[in-house]
Amino acid sequence: MNPKPENLPRHELIGLHVLVDESSDRGLVGISGRVVDETRNTLLVETERRTLRIQKVYTSLIFTLPDGQRVRVAGTILISQPENRISKRMQRTRWKL
Repeated sequence: MNPKPENLPRHELIGLHVLVDESSDRGLVGISGRVVDETRNTLLVETERRTLRIQKVYTSLIFTLPDGQRVRVAGTILISQPENRISKRMQRTRWKL
């Protein structure tokens, strides 16, 4: 199943391109790259120069889906073990930019 704006928070994030739109750590704003790993509280993002661990909390992320759509997601929505987030109930909200 391909990720769609409606189901992105419940989908596999590894392999998607991500851009840090907002963060409590101003040094992370504007960082972009490919998600290579995910834990309960962080995303491991591979940029052109290095690999960074980005906290999900207090962060707004923009994911680019395989079909080119861009979706903004609040990092707090993603806080959960990836395997448990798939079955987690979430409120219906508009995710698409």
